[in-house]
Amino acid sequence: MAKTPRTWTGARTPSGLKRVRQADRRHEILQPRRTAAKTYVAKALDAATHNAEPEAAAVALAEAHAALDRAAKAGAIHPNAAARRKSRLTLKFNAATGGAHVQTSTRVTKTTSKAQAAKAAKSRIAAGKADKAKGAQTAAGKARAALSKTARADAAAAKAATATTAEAPAKPAAKAAAKPKAAAKSTTKAPPKATAAKKAPAKKAPAKS
Repeated sequence: MAKTPRTWTGARTPSGLKRVRQADRRHEILQPRRTAAKTYVAKALDAATHNAEPEAAAVALAEAHAALDRAAKAGAIHPNAAARRKSRLTLKFNAATGGAHVQTSTRVTKTTSKAQAAKAAKSRIAAGKADKAKGAQTAAGKARAALSKTARADAAAAKAATATTAEAPAKPAAKAAAKPKAAAKSTTKAPPKATAAKKAPAKKAPAKS
């Protein structure tokens, strides 16, 4: 006897039906963001290849980067995927525009070699470390730095002075403490031994008969 095929192949349990509802709602929210990101990327590439105005192309590229960032923030795409797509878009844009400077939402990008990019990154890191070490280079910041430097110098001088004054009376005190010890040793010496030996008792003479 042949079995009739099922007409419904979807979820049947309550948890499965809930998952279907969640997926539909998530798709309704996230799909427009994915579509917008793709649209802005396509517009940026079109502006770079067909539009001679660099300002309009730069604006289109900034909008595409912003759309990718919004999609990643909402969870429509992975943050790493957004970064990868932004990087590839910038490379294509630079190749199409001849490596002109482009003002994006975060930084100015241009086509450079790997060695130049590594050198620039090292210089940025060094400059950042130097700025952190120096602090804010304002009048108030400089005054605070000078005040802290003088305070450290004064503290070091005071510490050295206290150390020298503490060491100076320590030596006489040590000598004074050594003298009573010597006196105590002299008083506790053993008594001198008797030089003269005890005389032996005289023998009695025998009695006469």
